[in-house]
Amino acid sequence: MTPANSHSHDARMLANLAADVARSVGTEIHSIRASGVEIADTKTSLADVVTRADQRAESLAQRALLTARPDDGLLGEEGAHIVGSSGITWVVDPIDGTVNYLYDLPFYGVSVAATVTDGAEGTMEDGRRAIAGAVYLPVFDEIYTAWEHGGSYLGGEPIHGPSEKPLETTLLATGFGYTPERRTEQVRILQTLLPQVRDIRRMGSAAADLCMLAAGRIDAYYERGLNPWDYAAAALIAREAGASVRGLDGANPGTSMLIAAAPNTASELHAQISQAYSSLGE
Repeated sequence: MTPANSHSHDARMLANLAADVARSVGTEIHSIRASGVEIADTKTSLADVVTRADQRAESLAQRALLTARPDDGLLGEEGAHIVGSSGITWVVDPIDGTVNYLYDLPFYGVSVAATVTDGAEGTMEDGRRAIAGAVYLPVFDEIYTAWEHGGSYLGGEPIHGPSEKPLETTLLATGFGYTPERRTEQVRILQTLLPQVRDIRRMGSAAADLCMLAAGRIDAYYERGLNPWDYAAAALIAREAGASVRGLDGANPGTSMLIAAAPNTASELHAQISQAYSSLGE
């Protein structure tokens, strides 16, 4: 019988496994990067690239996770979709920030999350809820981990997320989609928000953005158009560090919108984003 909830699982153990796999795969892709990068394919646009390293990294992660836990399922950005029987599905982004990786920019990493589908608090728009996860940023040699009700950690030390700030003193991170239509919409929203915050950062990796938030290095983050593998581990890391992670107008966070910040800051940012989209007629 498939477990109905996360109480059947040792979330801390799952987080440790996620961290081991993320670090191992991240070390491998960092080593490959030194030898050059080969583009294997493009997806939704020329900006949405897949490298041979993405494919190898997903294969390595899949092998490691399912060797350790053969009854689990797995969903990967590069096409892996394995249905398991344990109640746990691993959601893997083998390289989050592939364009950064292609250009040898430092903000890329490996994201690994253990998820369940019990509908409990913390469930994302795709119906999954991460109970453990890790993100490894190999250029910085930083490993972020979290598990449900266990807190968030950077290199094994607790992190406590962003502090409350008024919107006008907020350093806000965001990202852009891959299609011209989505980018045009996002720029219009950004034009509305930019005068209301201290400044904007666009690092090119949702997982890195959310981990920077969890570490208190930025104050807030929002993005539309994310996929489950982009946020599964890092949204848990941000939430367990004390951030509010929410969607737009009562929806669960996910592809349609993900907003993360300290709770009061998140509410203020949500109001401004909601108003901006209303002004676009959405």
